[in-house]
Amino acid sequence: MATQEQRRKVAAKTGFYLLVITAIVVVVNLLSSKLYERWDVTKTERYTLSQGSGRLLSTLKSPVQVDAYVKTGLPQLDAFVRDLTDLLKSYERAGKGKFKFTIIEPNTDELRQQAKEAGLQEQPFGEVSATGEDQASIAQGFLGLVFKYGSEKAVIPQLFPGQTDGLEFWITNKIREIRDKADDIKHRIGVVTNKDELKLTDTNLVPRQGRGGAPSLQGIIEQAFPFYKIETVDLKDGDAEIDKDLVGLIVTQPQKDFSEKELRRIDEFLMRGKKSLVVYASAVNLKPNDASMKATLNTHGLEKLLAGYGIQMNKDAVLDFGAQFRIGVLSPQTGAVTWVRHPGIAHVVNDGRLEGDERTLDTGFAGFFRMDEVIFPFPSSLTLTPNKQPSDVKVYAVARTTPRTSVDKSENIDMKLRDRWRPKPPQEQRVIAAVAEGKLKSAFAGSPSEEIKPANERAPEPSRVLVVSSSLFLTNPFAYAGNGPELGGQFQMFGSIGGDPELQQIGQFYTKHLTSTILSFKNTLDWMAGDADLLAASAKLIGVPSLTYASVSKPKFRAEDDEAEIKRKDEEYRAARKRVQQSVQWSLTLGMPALFGLFGLFRWRKREAKRDSLKAL
Repeated sequence: MATQEQRRKVAAKTGFYLLVITAIVVVVNLLSSKLYERWDVTKTERYTLSQGSGRLLSTLKSPVQVDAYVKTGLPQLDAFVRDLTDLLKSYERAGKGKFKFTIIEPNTDELRQQAKEAGLQEQPFGEVSATGEDQASIAQGFLGLVFKYGSEKAVIPQLFPGQTDGLEFWITNKIREIRDKADDIKHRIGVVTNKDELKLTDTNLVPRQGRGGAPSLQGIIEQAFPFYKIETVDLKDGDAEIDKDLVGLIVTQPQKDFSEKELRRIDEFLMRGKKSLVVYASAVNLKPNDASMKATLNTHGLEKLLAGYGIQMNKDAVLDFGAQFRIGVLSPQTGAVTWVRHPGIAHVVNDGRLEGDERTLDTGFAGFFRMDEVIFPFPSSLTLTPNKQPSDVKVYAVARTTPRTSVDKSENIDMKLRDRWRPKPPQEQRVIAAVAEGKLKSAFAGSPSEEIKPANERAPEPSRVLVVSSSLFLTNPFAYAGNGPELGGQFQMFGSIGGDPELQQIGQFYTKHLTSTILSFKNTLDWMAGDADLLAASAKLIGVPSLTYASVSKPKFRAEDDEAEIKRKDEEYRAARKRVQQSVQWSLTLGMPALFGLFGLFRWRKREAKRDSLKAL
């Protein structure tokens, strides 16, 4: 009887526990439908909506409607549509009534016509059989987004299921575009011209090799980010005042000197407050279409302006031998890879182990936000003198070289690619990008001019200055030097003629670095316009590696290293990465099962001990 009574009690308790667990599951599901939240600990918030996207939605005057035209029926498409739907639901939750979406699968002639009229493009989708069989599935359909806000409409005509990185960025970017157009929000950026400067319209991003229609940085920005209006600004030797409605001013590498009147006009512009100045220039000057790559040192007067803001541009060329820029080029004769090195092109890599004044890249700064590496072609060193500005103005570095950096102060420097580079002592870390921000004091305070008298000796509202001390930061340095001159007039459609084949080949490999250059420039425009909320979404354009190698130091190359030594260091680095991969693989393959086995053994032994103690009673 006692045994049956105990069994009834155990059954009653078990039924009660099951009832409680069922109730908990029901309540959790009900709450999750109301208060859905996903925890995301990835560096770029890869699996959740960035806060900037949510803040953008809060600025909308009326709800934005998004019609998502999708195609299903293949495993990859089905997975993409699920992810897209989850992302749109995240927008809907963050929008709090200002974002609405509809999923439409055009499976009728009427809906297909509707998609075409909206501006979407029908595309084929193919998928190879996952079983390894020689089979493939083909489908035809629409996969794109239509945005409606007020009286405006915009589209993303095609989405690609194999390219999910950056999807939030393009959606947020399109919402911003349609908002600015409907609400008449303008971001006008001025670029100083008539200095024989590196133009944003130059077509040296890629080797032209006789082809016309090459892209330019300004063309890419205007097409992808039409809410920025880039305008030329002619200082006219200081006789013209800079348009006060511009949100910021950009100076690119000049070939002519700035007069003091012109510098005072730039300073006058900044002293209005809430203005930005970005300088992409150094003392290292190279001529376009010059395959000899002979550089001369000249700061063209910019140092007189920048020094007043606490950022002194030095008349030197920086040569970083600790993290030399390298590109592997295929030899046309042997087919082997030859490594091309150039210490005059600083390859700045973010190293999370470095802090404070040793940090190479400030990834919290807008221009380099969450970027792992940035290329600075032909930089000069910067010296920071914060005492030139009031104590409440911040002057700080955002990019530095490695400690194994020399400077060359020769009037003429050979920047041509070569096997041997000899460092000149002393070697130390150098600042190559810096910021000054706050209520800036005039760079010419204490030295008044009768011709130009700024209304303020100090900006009434915070202004900001960024100096990226790299002469060819905004272009492809090898295409810049290796491309032939462009044909003008009626021959413009044929592009360029001549050029240096070797530099053009290297320039072709350099194009892989242009993504970070373009993204950095776009983020800097956001910073200038005071619209840095979208930086977190921009960071999602950069793919996140599934495995990092923070414990493995990258190889350190020396100027005297020959090809054999470089190859040895590369092989050691690859072997170290291979060991990390194998360690992770075996940890996941054997480690986790072993832990579960040990846990089960522990539980079994504990139960056995308890059972033995009960028998003893």
